[in-house]
Amino acid sequence: MFDKLPSFERRLEALDRQLMDPSVMKDSGKLRDLSREASVVRGIVDAWHIHQRLQSDLDGAKEMLTEDDPELREMAREEISAIEPAIAESTNKIRLLLLPKDPFEGRPVLLEIRAGTGGDEAALFAGDLFRMYARFAESRGLRFDIISSNAVTVGGAGTGFKEIIVSVTGADAYTLFRFEAGVHRVQRVPATESQGRIHTSAATVAVLPEPDEVEVAIDPGDLRIDTMRAGGPGGQSVNTTDSAVRILHKPTGLIVQCQDEKSQHKNRDKAMRVLKARLLERMQAEAHAETSAARKAMVGSGDRSERIRTYNFPQNRVTDHRINLTLYKLDSIIGGNMVDLLDGLTAAHQAKLLEAEGLA
Repeated sequence: MFDKLPSFERRLEALDRQLMDPSVMKDSGKLRDLSREASVVRGIVDAWHIHQRLQSDLDGAKEMLTEDDPELREMAREEISAIEPAIAESTNKIRLLLLPKDPFEGRPVLLEIRAGTGGDEAALFAGDLFRMYARFAESRGLRFDIISSNAVTVGGAGTGFKEIIVSVTGADAYTLFRFEAGVHRVQRVPATESQGRIHTSAATVAVLPEPDEVEVAIDPGDLRIDTMRAGGPGGQSVNTTDSAVRILHKPTGLIVQCQDEKSQHKNRDKAMRVLKARLLERMQAEAHAETSAARKAMVGSGDRSERIRTYNFPQNRVTDHRINLTLYKLDSIIGGNMVDLLDGLTAAHQAKLLEAEGLA
């Protein structure tokens, strides 16, 4: 593993030279890509330099063990006891830094949450997932904005969603939400159930990284854009202008509709963001079809047809089926405290990557 590290020093020197090149500084796309790579490589080089200093300190302490003075030997043993755990931690950090980076790290994402089987109870559960994610995003300093929604009110049980799409932005948005894609199952007594029977319902979550402009180019001629009057519950909230926007991408048949904003222009912009993200998802799925088995072996494929997690309210239990992790703290997790779940998924993902890269 350490044999690879001198090449990162050389690469960092080359990147720093390129970043000072006036022609690169004028090319915003190239400057961004080189800056991202330099940040990653610099992190590896800095970690290696720390490791080298620790190793040098350890070698010096071991030499002191040969001294005649018993006090010096005792000081050496204490120093070794302090340095060895730091070296082990440093080694593990370098292993993780050497793992191949996910191309979507650092990207904003769109979360699409949809009610699945279970009728009104599924819609209520979709609302629970939306609020869980919103609280978690807030706790991590991420921005959480609704792009479009189709809300339903279920008697006195509260508000749910047939579908809601939200934008999550911030440096860690993709990293924190990438494992949420799939089918989420809930087992509980619905508020509308008079006989106290436990029902099983489901909601699906899609996690769509937002593309860079150059990744998804859309020919305006491939689009059919319709405007219409937004639907509403009646009264003052009914939209009296044709502000709702429906976009059909003719080559793929993908359809996106947004009506939450009163401005047609804003609804069109939001619909285009969703369309581009869905097109990127489709392109990635086609490109990675041959390696899907390997990706699924990591922490599940993220396919929306795959059941990834069960939320059992009577037992206050959450089980993530991909890594066989069960936590008896559903009330805390549904309240937005998802750290233990994500730590388990991240550790499993990293372990598979370390094994695949020969760094375990």
